[in-house]
Amino acid sequence: MVASLVPTEDEVMLRDAARGFLSESSPVTAFRANRDAGRTHDPALWKEMAQMGWTGVLLPEEAGGSDMGHRAAGILAEEMGEVLAASPFISTAVMAATALKGAANDRLAGIASGDAIYALALDEGSKHNPARTGMQAEKSGNAFRLTGRKVFVADGSAANRVLVLARTAGTEGEAQGLTLFDIDAARAGLTRSAKRTVDERDHAQLDFDAVEATGDDVVGEVDNGLAAVATALNAGRAALSAELLGVSAGAFGMTTAYLKERKQFGRTIGSFQALQHRAAHLFAEIEITASAIANAGRVLDEDPDNADIAVSIAKARATKTAKLAVSEGVQMHGGIGMTDEFDMGFFMKRARVGAEWLGDYGFHAARVAAARGF
Repeated sequence: MVASLVPTEDEVMLRDAARGFLSESSPVTAFRANRDAGRTHDPALWKEMAQMGWTGVLLPEEAGGSDMGHRAAGILAEEMGEVLAASPFISTAVMAATALKGAANDRLAGIASGDAIYALALDEGSKHNPARTGMQAEKSGNAFRLTGRKVFVADGSAANRVLVLARTAGTEGEAQGLTLFDIDAARAGLTRSAKRTVDERDHAQLDFDAVEATGDDVVGEVDNGLAAVATALNAGRAALSAELLGVSAGAFGMTTAYLKERKQFGRTIGSFQALQHRAAHLFAEIEITASAIANAGRVLDEDPDNADIAVSIAKARATKTAKLAVSEGVQMHGGIGMTDEFDMGFFMKRARVGAEWLGDYGFHAARVAAARGF
């Protein structure tokens, strides 16, 4: 399915407003300041995002949201990526909001206000594969006891609530028999260990030791947790793809500006045809990827149950394009591109972590191949 890629008037206004706000409140220099201060994100910036309505972009009006849709969420994520603005936006305002749309309104209201920060605890190995969940949720009277470990949990340290996938039936690798729980991050038996990643974002390991969860904590149906989280995962993947597009655009902008300023042999290096060809190739790749990402957002808005191919194409392309953009950026800047004093390295590190989160290139290429009968 290919949807219309023409932005609406509201989407154009949203992008302009987001760009203006982020350039003033969260430039790349702010990311460096947070990094140097040991902060993975700025809580004050998150509150400002909530006040601007970004945390409610996917929520209905009765829950305090604007219900602008996944394409709008992608626009916000893209603008954040271009300036490396770190926040729990994808985990909370995109994935948790999507998974919990049928939940009690007080949970959704917490997301819209910015008071609730969610983390999705899904993976247990080095690669993204929710179906490989082995963490046990043993029945205990009218409740469950969760025991196991989740790794590479984005926003896992800052979150005050956790959506966790655990096995209530079947064996590891089976899609059925999984249940999604929404629990308080302060619940007894849950231990969180911050794990430093190269992009200086919030990731954590979560250890569950007989953590109690009741029937009220179940999201969707018992033993059908992958269905409960499927659209939320696609929403997160599409938003992350958009963020990686922003990372690509930010790196490209820095690179082209440098090509116009740096001189060798009495000429700006941007006048050298070989570098012009490389810049033109990268520009074309970014534009094609932008179309794939816009399409993924539109399909999620119009036909979310059939969005797998569109989303995986977007994530695979965004991963590949971001890798090209930051690699070219470092190379065309020469030696300075490798130094910590120069911002290009921040874009490269975010591109690397974003490539792995929610499925790498191989994961999404395989999804597309399987959907097309290969």
